[in-house]
Amino acid sequence: MPPKTRAPQSPQQPAVPDGISPAGPDSGVFDSEASYWQLAFTDQDLSRRVAELVEFEQCRLTSVDLSGTSLDRARFTDCAIGNSNLANLRTTGSTLRRVAVTASRATGLQWIDGALQDVALTECRLDLCTFRFSKFKDVVFTGCNLTRADFTNADLRGARFVGCDLAGAQFHNALMDGAVFSRCELADLGGVTSFAGARLEGQDLMALSYALADALGIVIAEG
Repeated sequence: MPPKTRAPQSPQQPAVPDGISPAGPDSGVFDSEASYWQLAFTDQDLSRRVAELVEFEQCRLTSVDLSGTSLDRARFTDCAIGNSNLANLRTTGSTLRRVAVTASRATGLQWIDGALQDVALTECRLDLCTFRFSKFKDVVFTGCNLTRADFTNADLRGARFVGCDLAGAQFHNALMDGAVFSRCELADLGGVTSFAGARLEGQDLMALSYALADALGIVIAEG
């Protein structure tokens, strides 16, 4: 028999110390290979920056604007991000580890070929985001708008979706054995045959059955 897939676990909380120092005005320059440790970024405009190999560790980002910024091969470790604008943030080969993102706007976010471990995304707007080729381990999306999100070729075996709107999302060639869906909107999905091995509640399965029937060319008779 094949080994049993490990179910996604609750993410570890980020270890962000109390009373960390506020980030100074020079902290928004984002030079390549810069490192930021135990800093609080608050109400800062960090939009449309371009850098790579930037590291954030034990940082708090509150009401920060990162829209349109490119941070290739960036690393966020033990960070809390809240009420921030991540729209059209672009990354390739970047990592989130023990990160909590709450009540933030990330429309059009591109997190490609990256890694997410122990990450909680709560009440975030993630419509039109892209997670192609990214790997998820102990990641939970709660109450997020993920309409038309793109998970093509992603490894979602360690992901859980709770109360999320995934209408129109794409899952072509995704690995989903053990991925969990609870109380989600699953209409008009692409790549629905990739759901083999996923775990769904009854009401989610009913919604998915229509998309699966359409993918297989099954006609559902009325009445």
